[in-house]
This record gives sequence, C-alpha cells and structure tokens, in this order.
Amino acid sequence: MFPVLGREPTSGIAGELTATQLADAARRAGRRLPQGSRVVISGTGETARLVHFLGADLAGCAALLTDPEWPDAAAVLADARPDAFIDVTAPPGPDLGTELPVGDESTWFYLPTTSGSTGRPKVLARSRRSWLRSFEALGVDLDERDQVLIPGPLSSSLFLFGALHALRGGAELRLLGRWSAPAAAEAARWSTVVHLVPAQLSALLTVLERDPALRAECGLRLVVCGGAKVEPALELRLAEALPGCRLVEYYGSAEHSLIAVRHGGALRPVVDVEVVDGRLRVRSELSFDGYLEGGELVRPGTDRTGDRAIQHPDGSLEILGREGAVIDTGGRLVAAEPVEAVLREIDGVLDVVVTATAHPRFGSLVTAVVEGDARLPRLRAEARERLHPSERPRRWLTVEALPRTASGKPARALIAERLRTGEPLCPR
Repeated sequence: MFPVLGREPTSGIAGELTATQLADAARRAGRRLPQGSRVVISGTGETARLVHFLGADLAGCAALLTDPEWPDAAAVLADARPDAFIDVTAPPGPDLGTELPVGDESTWFYLPTTSGSTGRPKVLARSRRSWLRSFEALGVDLDERDQVLIPGPLSSSLFLFGALHALRGGAELRLLGRWSAPAAAEAARWSTVVHLVPAQLSALLTVLERDPALRAECGLRLVVCGGAKVEPALELRLAEALPGCRLVEYYGSAEHSLIAVRHGGALRPVVDVEVVDGRLRVRSELSFDGYLEGGELVRPGTDRTGDRAIQHPDGSLEILGREGAVIDTGGRLVAAEPVEAVLREIDGVLDVVVTATAHPRFGSLVTAVVEGDARLPRLRAEARERLHPSERPRRWLTVEALPRTASGKPARALIAERLRTGEPLCPR
C-alpha cells in the first residue's frame, strides 16, 4: 500500500521477504495490472496475496480478496463486477508496463465485504484516505523493533488492517494465514503485537495459562482487539497471564472503520457520534464510499450503525449490541449479547452464541450454543444465579468449535440457519 504509506516500506515478512524484496515483488505485480481496474485476488498463501494486494494498490486498483467462507460467492462477485482475476498460485501474466504509482487518497484501493455473520456479505468501496485516517485514529505507534502477529486470513478486513498498519509503522509482519490458538501462542514467542478478536484472545490465553513455559517466553507487549466487546473478565485474564502487556480495544464496523477506541479506561469516540433513541449514529471521514450492487456504487442512505448504545455525560460510549440480536420469547424481548457476556464468564466456556429456535407455544426459545468443555449442570446453575428468568437459555447445545467468519467472529446467520434446518452445526 505504498502510495498510502507515502514512503518505501522499512519492514518485511518474517522468514519470507525483506523490505526490499516485498517492495520489488509488489511493483512487479502492479505493472501487470490495468491501471485503475477492479481486481479479485484468489489462491492460497497469505504472503503472495499481500504482495498482489500491494501491487494492485500501486496500480490504482481496487482489490477484493476472496474468502472461501462466503455463503454466496457468486453474488459477491456479481456485485463487485471485477475487471481482472488474479490467482496468486498461477504463473504471472505479462508486464503491461503500468506506470506506478497511480491515484491519490480518494482512489479506491480496497473492496471489503461485510463479515457475513448476520447474512449475505455486501461489497463495500474503500478509499485510501479512509484507512489512512483510521491508522491515525487507532493511536498505536510501532517501529522497526516490533513484530506484528496477524493470526488470521487477510480476506478479513480486521487482519488486513492490522497488516497494513504494521507496514505503515515500519514493523515486521508475521502472517499465520488461518487461526490456530496453539500456532498463535508459539508465534507470540517472537511477536510484540497481535491483532485479534476477543474469542481468539480467550483461546490464546487458555493455551498460555496451561503452559507456564510458553507463557514465560511470550513476547507480546500489546494486544489490539476488535470485532466485539472485551469483557472485564477477559481483560483481567490478560493482565494476570501477561503482566505489562497493554490492551487497546477498538469498536467499529466494515462501513465506518474505527468509531471508538479504548486505551484503558472507557471507550472514547474518535469520530462524531450521536445516540438517538438508543441507536448509534456516526458521521465520519473514515467511512466507506458506498456499496457495490451489480457493479454500481450505491451511496449509503443512513448514518446508523445498527448498534444500540449509551453515550455517558463524559462523552464515553457503551455499546449494548446489535438491534437485530433480540429474541421474542413468550412475549418478552431478550437481547442476546448481554446474555452471551454473562455466559462467557463461566469457567470452561470459550465462546457462546445465543440465538432463537422456534417453539409452537412461546414463538422462540432462548438457545445457547456453547464452545468449550463446561458441563451442562454447571451452565444451568450459573444461568439461574446470574440471569433473569426470561434471559435463561431453555435449550443448550455444546460444540467443539463454533462456525466462524474469516475474522474469527461467530457466524450467527449460519448458526441460526443450521439450527432451523437441523443441519449439523459443525459438519465434519
């Protein structure tokens, strides 16, 4: 992302490419692309995908990184309507002699998709400016002494954001490509910073808590966490397992980038926000330019985020959860995310999704799908003690691993659909 960075990279990819090799490879990739086109980048190998993404940016192209977990890939591609397809495992195409770099801060460089955790992914259009300002809003300084661990696929904007932020700061990258808590714990021996979501942080800490030797060798000084709220119990576990390791939490969305950041204390807005009737509205230069539908840009029609929130007198934000994550059971409305927050504090619960399943009398039952090794009697007893009767799950399911999106978030829509159809939650 060299035009965005504004300078040559000073870092490479650990064990794979030096800074010079990364820059040269990106230039070669960029010269093979039609200037200002839309490109789809597919194939395996996160380093190769990153090289071609950076090359596309040099050529002023807007790149879409494929995700094998898309529920409807054909619809995503129909909305993006790309001009070119790049398979990073295939032989390179001819050198077109494209003059580099191309464009300015208003140029589209990225076509992210919404996570798909609540439905079919939408294709968004992103300008370079929106991410440049987001890097600044995060308020995290890096240098060449840092090695930043990116423990998930770059098709997730959360992990791509972490990778590009590292390059901009001059840090070295360590790319895992896919999430694995044991692999992340091993890589953390040589890493100083990691980007992840709360469920992944919990799983990483579980590995470190069970292996004192590995925990003693962990090099992390900073955890950057997005995608969901970091509960107090999880923050306490981090402080106990890795004393001195700082936590930076951010709240945002695919459409709006960063909205609020927490460097200790409360969550503070980094853009203009307003809470109207309990619903959060955002006005921000970090926001996307619009959705692509059938290849055409559709401007966003609202500044609503879809989240319920409270803004306190000191300006800080408290995010209460998605408007749609509400279960109508027996005439009562139950917000799913606060129930999940309580259940995550139970020993043995790695993560949980609370959703609705149909019931002929009550309309819906509050249903908990639990990842971890917590026993059902313990779950029921803790729920009776901690939750209002209407909030207590009436149906419990346990799984080895929740279905997840590329960013590591639970795939809520997929889980709800499988519960509806009776399909196995985790097909082998």
